[in-house]
Amino acid sequence: MRDRFESEMRRVEDEMQRLRREFEGGDLMSTRPVYDPYLDNLKSPLIKDESDGKTLRLRFDVAQYKPEEVTVKTVDNRLLVHAKHEEKTPSRTVYREYNQEFMLPRGTNPESISSTLSTDGVLTVEAPLPQLAIQQ
Repeated sequence: MRDRFESEMRRVEDEMQRLRREFEGGDLMSTRPVYDPYLDNLKSPLIKDESDGKTLRLRFDVAQYKPEEVTVKTVDNRLLVHAKHEEKTPSRTVYREYNQEFMLPRGTNPESISSTLSTDGVLTVEAPLPQLAIQQ
């Protein structure tokens, strides 16, 4: 009886650990740490001084998505980053979606915006700042 009780307690503790990891944002299949200080500053824009003017650099953590699940587009003077992942198995369904919107400085040329995705899942979007934004 005691062995059965201890076995059941271990099973409950394991389940609680699994739920805690899931709640804190860690994917059960992921090897990525739950907290990554490198990603703390991803939400703040960086203005980089280049020889040909200033460049706006934005970074987004999309590590939980495949490259083909991530889209970057501009609508008017807004930059839209969207990612969507869905997987279904007979026993479970996983669905996650990511949306970020950033207001670009007035006069930003959408054709000059570039984006790159690093191997660790950080999307970097860069846009040369228009002269109007630099003078303000």
